[in-house]
Amino acid sequence: MIFNKKYDIIVVGAGHAGCEAAASAANLGSSVLMITMNMMNMAQMSCNPAMGGIAKGQIVREIDALGGYSGIVSDKSMIQFRMLNKSKGPAMWSPRTQNDRMLFSIEYRKMLENTKNLDFWQDMVVGLIVKDKNVKGVRTSMGHEIFSKSVILTNGTFLNGIIHIGKKKIGGGRIGEKASVGITEELNRLGFASDRMKTGTPVRVDGRTIDFNKLEVQKGDEFPGKFSFTSTKIPKKQRDCYLAFTNLKVHDQLRLGFKDSPMFNGRIGGIGPRYCPSIEDKIDRFADKDQHQLFIEPEGWNTVEYYVNGFSSSLPDDIQYKALQKIPGFENAKIFRPGYAIEYDYFPPVQLKYTLETKLIENLYFAGQINGTTGYEEAASQGIMAGINAHLKNHAEESFILSRSDAYIGVLIDDLITKGVDEPYRMFTSRAEFRILLRQDNADLRLTERSHKLGLASDDRMRRVEQKRKEIDQIVKFIKKESAIPEELNPVLKNRNTKELPQKNKLDTILLRPQISINDLIIGSKKLRNFIDHLKPDKESVEEAEIQVKYEGYIKKEKEMAGKLNSLEDFILKDNFDFHALKSLSFEAREKLNRIRPKTLGQASRISGVSPADISVLRVYLGR
Repeated sequence: MIFNKKYDIIVVGAGHAGCEAAASAANLGSSVLMITMNMMNMAQMSCNPAMGGIAKGQIVREIDALGGYSGIVSDKSMIQFRMLNKSKGPAMWSPRTQNDRMLFSIEYRKMLENTKNLDFWQDMVVGLIVKDKNVKGVRTSMGHEIFSKSVILTNGTFLNGIIHIGKKKIGGGRIGEKASVGITEELNRLGFASDRMKTGTPVRVDGRTIDFNKLEVQKGDEFPGKFSFTSTKIPKKQRDCYLAFTNLKVHDQLRLGFKDSPMFNGRIGGIGPRYCPSIEDKIDRFADKDQHQLFIEPEGWNTVEYYVNGFSSSLPDDIQYKALQKIPGFENAKIFRPGYAIEYDYFPPVQLKYTLETKLIENLYFAGQINGTTGYEEAASQGIMAGINAHLKNHAEESFILSRSDAYIGVLIDDLITKGVDEPYRMFTSRAEFRILLRQDNADLRLTERSHKLGLASDDRMRRVEQKRKEIDQIVKFIKKESAIPEELNPVLKNRNTKELPQKNKLDTILLRPQISINDLIIGSKKLRNFIDHLKPDKESVEEAEIQVKYEGYIKKEKEMAGKLNSLEDFILKDNFDFHALKSLSFEAREKLNRIRPKTLGQASRISGVSPADISVLRVYLGR
C-alpha cells in the first residue's frame, strides 16, 4: 500500500495556485500531498514569462508579505525589472519582472522540495471521495484512493481542456500535455454548476531570426527593485525587451484566416478575456486602427526563444506564420510553436465561501482558474488563502479573511464570490476602492503581522517589518518637527523650478510640493542629511516615509471611508436567513441573496442587483 496515511490536505494541481496552497498549508504544520500530472512542470509559466504588472504586482507583494513563495521565486528568476506607472501617484505604482521561464519553475520546485510536511505524487486525479456532503479524499487514474481531511482543487486550464489552432482541435491542458478528465463530471453530479472559458497564447519565435535593429528597445529600470520583502538579491545585469508594431499588411494576412477561426465560426463556446484579446479579435473589434503594439520578451537568460506579447491567436498556424513575417524585424522569423486558444471548464465562484471552501461540499476548496480567474498572480493569491483556511478549519481555528480595505487579495475574493464572473477575471487597480491604502510599498506593513500571528510569516519577516515601521516613524517625526534653512535648500528649489523660501519653513510642508522629493530635502537640509546618515534606514523606509507625508490627507480620508463601509460587515446574516420571507425586498434581490447567501450586510451590498433600498430594508430588519 503506497498511501498508508491520511493526509491533512491534498492539493490537486501544481500550478501557481497549487504551489502556494501546498506551501502555506505545509508551513503552517499540515501534512500535505500535492498531486500533479507532470512534476517537471511545477509552477510552470504557461503563458508569458513575467510576474506582476498593473495591480498584479501589488498581489505578488501581498503574497510575499503573507509568507508565500511567489515573490521570492520571481526575484530569483528575474531577468528584468520595471516599476510601472511611475508617472502617476504611488497608489498606481506596480512592480513587474520579466523572468527566466525555466529557472522560475526550477526555483519554485527547489523551495517546495525543501518545505517540511509536503509530499508529492505524479498522477491524474479523476474523482473525489465524498461522504455525507463532506470530502474524504481523491481517486486517481492509477487506481489509488488517497484520504485526507481537506482537498484543494487547482486544476488550471486542464479540466476537459481543448486546444484550438484553426480547424485543429487537440485535447490538452497545455500544448503537449493531456487534459484532466473526470472531475468536472463528478462535481456536476454532486450539484455544482460549471461552464466554459477560453484563454490563449501567442507564437514563440527563434530570436536568432529576429532583426532587433528594426525594433524599439525597452530596457529595465536603471535602479531595479524586487518583489520580496526578504533579502533576495537584485540582479546586476538585465535583459532587454523590445517593442514592435503590426501594420495593415499583417492585418490583411490575418483576415485570410478568419473563416477558419474557431473564435469566429462558433467552435469555441467559452468566454475569452476582454482585457487580453487575441490579435484576430483586436483587428476585428478595432478595425479603424492601422497598427497594434507588441512586446517582444525573452524567455530567459540562456535561450533564444522569444514571447510575442500581444500576438495571441488561434488562427491556422500557416496564417499566423505568414502574418508574423510581415511585421518589421520579423521578415525572416522562424517559430518554435504557433499560438493557440484553449477552452476549459470552470466553476462559477458564487458557489464558494470567503475561505474558498465550497458551499455544497464541506472541506472542498477551489483556487485559481477553476474559479474563472486568469493570471498567475490571481491564482497564487487564491492558493495561499485556500491553503491557510483549509489548515485553520482542520484545526477548528477562526478563518483568515482579508477585506477589501486590507488587500487586493481581499478585493479579488470578494468580487469572485459576490459578483461571480462573466469573463476571465483579471485584477486592475480600478477594482479597488481603497487603492491609496493598498499600495505595493506597504504590503508588508498591512499583512505580515497578521500572517505572523497565524504562524506563516517567519520571525525574520516580522523583525524586518518592525524595523521598517520604526524607521518610518522616526523619519516622519523628524520631517514634521524640523525646519529647512533657506540658504541650504533654495539652490535645490531653484533647480526644481519651484518657489524659493524667504524664511525658515517646516520640511513636511515643502515635501508637499509635487516637484520636491525626500531626496531633494536630504540634499538641501544638513540636519536631515545627518539624521539619515546616523539612522541608516532601508531605502524602502525612506520612500514609505515620503509617501506618508505627501499623501497624509488622502490616506486619512480613505481610512475613514473604509471604516464607514466596513461597518456594514458588522451586520451578520445567518446561514439560514430566509430572504424570500422579506417581501419588502425586490424580487431580484431575494433571488440573488438566496442564491449567493452573503455572510454580512457589506457583502450583500456588493451583489449586482441588490439596491441601496434593499440594503436599508435588511438593515432595519437586522436592527430589530
